[in-house]
Amino acid sequence: MTADFDVAVIGLGAMGSAAISFLAARGARTIGIDAYFPAHALSSSHGDSRLIRMGYFEDPSYVPLLQRAYSNWRALEARLRTEILTITGVLQIGAEDSKIVTGTRASCKMHGLPHEVLDKVDVARRFPAFQLDDEDVAVLDPKGGYLRPEAAVMGYLKLAAQDGAVLHFGERVTAIEPGDGGVTIRSVEGHYRAKKVVVATGSWIAELIPDLKEHAVPIRQVVAWYQSQDGFATEPQRMPCFLRDEGAEGSYFGFPAIGMDSVKVGRHAHFREPIDPNQPNPPVNDRDTALLDSFIARRVPAAAGPRVSAVTCRYTMLPSEDFLLDVAPGNPNVVVASPCSGHGFKFTSVVGEILADLALQGGTSLPVAAFSFDAMNRFVSARKSA
Repeated sequence: MTADFDVAVIGLGAMGSAAISFLAARGARTIGIDAYFPAHALSSSHGDSRLIRMGYFEDPSYVPLLQRAYSNWRALEARLRTEILTITGVLQIGAEDSKIVTGTRASCKMHGLPHEVLDKVDVARRFPAFQLDDEDVAVLDPKGGYLRPEAAVMGYLKLAAQDGAVLHFGERVTAIEPGDGGVTIRSVEGHYRAKKVVVATGSWIAELIPDLKEHAVPIRQVVAWYQSQDGFATEPQRMPCFLRDEGAEGSYFGFPAIGMDSVKVGRHAHFREPIDPNQPNPPVNDRDTALLDSFIARRVPAAAGPRVSAVTCRYTMLPSEDFLLDVAPGNPNVVVASPCSGHGFKFTSVVGEILADLALQGGTSLPVAAFSFDAMNRFVSARKSA
């Protein structure tokens, strides 16, 4: 077939916008298609701030990708001439044997990352916004901070357009049809032919990638903002971004007072409630606010003033809570980029590079073996047999 484009990118949120920017910068003829408009409320790429940290407790194997991501974020800032990544440090708090503390220390040790281990007295002196238990410790990652997601997505799309990419918004793709030498992408508006396609549709990923119907689960996430009781203690110069391990209750995340709405907090994966991606996000309810109100009063008392706002958004989770960055089984012209299981935004700048590699070269030198369909299927099989 004769291709109209070298690569089509379906979904122009975080990963799709980065992918099309890298592709266009390399001279590929590209089209990007999204059913909505940039950084919309049903995406997972909005909400003012996203954590970034180097000492990655989830698995030390993520660290090399993070090192590349930091470099790529700075390159994006240089080209846009705007700030997207702000360093505040990230404080990772929990009991000495908690997953977040032990995992962060393991990553720092393996990769020689700078960090400090602080006790309750140290934290009270240096970061008075936080309340630790006597047995708690905090690992300070001095390279951590936060990203501005809307600025990142819009920035990547701006650069993609400048480099010649065709961008279509408000157009839903209904089918991907592999064919001889490429793929046909069908939408409500018509059809397009491309040699390769990158599918990065977030919570809608299973609609176009049937292999993910049983595995990619969109869930409801809630975050809230609080007006500080002590505005001095919650300024970014004195309050790092943070993670807090609460054991069986799960983990929480938060940000200092970086905007009009002050301190933002949430619990990772919240109540793990599945949602229909084609319906509006369910509204915030009393159970949601009671959870977050209680947490901030206990753990970040300096920020525990009036709750200013609370919103629902969405994660899309894999069983392993890892990423998926691979070609589709049996379809080498279809590259799959999702889901990122609620912790992927910080990797956007390197995932865009990876997706461009997969689409244009059929592989990448960056370490992505853990994020394959084979790895996902092995995890599922092992869990079923356990």
